Amino acid sequence: MAKLDEKLQMLKDLTDANGIPGNEREARDVMTKYITPFADEVTTDNLGSLVAKKTGKADGPKIMVAGHLDEIGFMVTSIDDKGFLRFQTVGGWWEQVMLAQRVTIMTKNGNIPGVVGSKPPHILAPEARKKPVDKKDMFIDIGASSREEAEEFGVRPGDSVVPVCEFTVMKNEKYLMAKAWDNRIGCAIAIDVLRELQGVDHPNTVYGVGTVQEEVGLRGARTSAHFIQPDIGFGVDVGIAGDTPGVTEKEALAKMGDGPQIVLYDASMVSHKGLRDFVTDTADEHNIPYQFDAMAGGGTDSGAIHLTANGVPALSITVPTRYIHTHAAMLHRDDYENTVRLIVEVIKKLDTETVEKITFN
Repeated sequence: MAKLDEKLQMLKDLTDANGIPGNEREARDVMTKYITPFADEVTTDNLGSLVAKKTGKADGPKIMVAGHLDEIGFMVTSIDDKGFLRFQTVGGWWEQVMLAQRVTIMTKNGNIPGVVGSKPPHILAPEARKKPVDKKDMFIDIGASSREEAEEFGVRPGDSVVPVCEFTVMKNEKYLMAKAWDNRIGCAIAIDVLRELQGVDHPNTVYGVGTVQEEVGLRGARTSAHFIQPDIGFGVDVGIAGDTPGVTEKEALAKMGDGPQIVLYDASMVSHKGLRDFVTDTADEHNIPYQFDAMAGGGTDSGAIHLTANGVPALSITVPTRYIHTHAAMLHRDDYENTVRLIVEVIKKLDTETVEKITFN
């Protein structure tokens, strides 16, 4: 791999870190390392979400920029007599993308490799071959010959299991492939927003947040938003890129490289119209490209943030990404950088008067 610049090294460190819901420590440690130089104070809430505070104007509005630390994965539930692991999915998985994929089991003795297996198709009835294998019929093979050997390796129920895909810069270097873009890219954006605000006057206090347990119900966003009590909230996540074969514009409009997605609607939130208009007006003013997105299903941390205390005007801004909720996803560097630019320009203008106008207009 070619030598990585500073931003790419940060993206590699964030995505190579392992962290499923409930065990985000590795990813949180990486985010802490990168965000601390740009924050006045870094702390965590009691569930484990990272909160980095940067004060511009102490009595100004509180602005929350949240990415989530967790990635989808699995949890070991039992070990059978032959040393195969049974598992529970943690976060949303589609059976089609799971089989024969490499995984890492995080044990008390360190990480060990494994692969997701099932009964081979050669011995299935013809009808059964045409159907996806059910998750409950899969197992993880760690190369152990017995339960005792697996236990000697350090495996025990409750251990985290994480997909394997090393951060990769594609031949076209704008295209970046990795596991866990959902949602280490949001964490990277939160870091870079604080980075770009160094030495910049901003009429508010900004909180760069890495939330936990988003993939199992926006849980860390709820606790961290209670902790912060923000006046404005941004959930930064990945969105669906509709630019692959077979996807119609009716199904997914966004294209990689055409800018961040402004999410109008998803199953967790109707976006705040005043904030949405303010953000798109700011993008137009600074010639920052953007796309609109709406999803009937799914949700982001904004869904929990906007219901905090007396309510918080919130907006989800997402990076179009291919193959999310698989072992290897892909996004475009320009979309990441334009998302940072857009949020920074918005934050510079969010003074008390503007926030009141957005909230009550």
